[in-house]
Amino acid sequence: MFWGLSSALDFYEEYLKAFKLQPDVADASGEQGVQIVEITDNEQSEPEVEATIPETLNILICGGADPRHVIKTMAKRYTHNYRPKLNIYLLDGCVEIAARNMLLLGVALESPEAFNLISKVHLFMDIYGNTLMRPSSHQYMAAKGRTLLKMVTDDDELQRLAPILNIEGMKYKERDSLEMAFNFWQPKPQHVFKIEEYWERRVRALLGNRYDHRQGAFDWDLSMTLKDREAQQICSQEYRYWRECGIAFVFPEYEHCKPNKTFAVGLVRNGQTYLHRGYVGDVQTGPFCAFGLRSTEERMHKSVHGDNDYRSTDVTERNLLEFFHELQTKTAYEHDESRSRRYGAVQLQMGARLIYDESDAQGLENYDKPWVDVPDVKLHFVSPEEVLQLKGGAARWRSFFDVAFVAQNYFPFLTKEFFGCLREQALFVLETKLLTVERKEQLSSYESKAKELFKQAELQPVINYQVINGHNMVLKYKKSISNN
Repeated sequence: MFWGLSSALDFYEEYLKAFKLQPDVADASGEQGVQIVEITDNEQSEPEVEATIPETLNILICGGADPRHVIKTMAKRYTHNYRPKLNIYLLDGCVEIAARNMLLLGVALESPEAFNLISKVHLFMDIYGNTLMRPSSHQYMAAKGRTLLKMVTDDDELQRLAPILNIEGMKYKERDSLEMAFNFWQPKPQHVFKIEEYWERRVRALLGNRYDHRQGAFDWDLSMTLKDREAQQICSQEYRYWRECGIAFVFPEYEHCKPNKTFAVGLVRNGQTYLHRGYVGDVQTGPFCAFGLRSTEERMHKSVHGDNDYRSTDVTERNLLEFFHELQTKTAYEHDESRSRRYGAVQLQMGARLIYDESDAQGLENYDKPWVDVPDVKLHFVSPEEVLQLKGGAARWRSFFDVAFVAQNYFPFLTKEFFGCLREQALFVLETKLLTVERKEQLSSYESKAKELFKQAELQPVINYQVINGHNMVLKYKKSISNN
């Protein structure tokens, strides 16, 4: 619910690859063109058709849970010769997730004057994947929450700080929910969020009478399931510790003691405090999938006798350093090998977690500098109710999106009418259940149902899944001009 189960994608790059488009380099006048190429089906030849890149690309991310795809798409934007305008529509079923995504995007696009690159990355990882945070991260969350509160209640402040954001698609009741989330993050004694207690309840309920032997259950899920499904980079120590207490990203120099209130959902005012649903997120896979499974540096994937040199935590750090550097500088990133620490086979000493005081973060610094500028990109947060409109094929979304991504837990909303939101030349990406601990039969059944639905909607696979027999973290299908 709070993080996706597939690796981050550059959706513009995926769109180009799906239709085999090769943009030309901008000419001396600054005009940019697109090379017309031949599009053929993977299974049989088709007549030549003309494919072009629209001046504006509309991208839907339905149930993304986190901003991983947004971050990578924006970070890699400078690498493309032809850069159309991007309208990215973020649709999640819970307003508190939208609030959390705004915070994480705020970290990614935080002014370089506020944080150096490494501090920014560790701050992001702390908020993104840890149930308990460092005091400094807790202070940032509260301070940034106040700034975000001003932004969603004052259009002038929103335009001054983050013109990239657009919340016009959210209803007033949903903006009220955003305000409640930002207020709940403030360090007040009455804003109680006992995340350790909530986490233990979830784990006990999941394991039942196996709870006393939970370490064995954790090892089984990782070694016998996830490592067989493209998650070899996750180390046993970091996975077991996350399953035990919800802290995924650990560095020896940090102490985690403050509750991460961005995991609170279902907030309702109750006098001076709030009611909420406790912790209702994932307790089986973890936040390692988005940035921590693969890197462009192959050395980080080496292992000896089954023990990785680098943890998924270290790969996550390295990838975020690359993306945040590119967002700030629009230049290629060169990684300092000494930056990544080889903790994969090292058994870190996990001491008792500190006791925190909820109200010891008063007088905080304000993080109200304008966000890093990403030209010609707009992030639209839309109402959770729009998923029902898309499911029913609402007229206002018809033939609107060039790229659409749907998370695995939103599959029940997919109907033949849903695909009416795709333009004549569009890419559709569906997240699979590969990186869950469900049985193979359930994974196979899910993919079969998805492929049958795509067939009914007359979508073509980007690759021939019948020939390529491998693990599919996502399924990529396209709607081509030749289909019509």
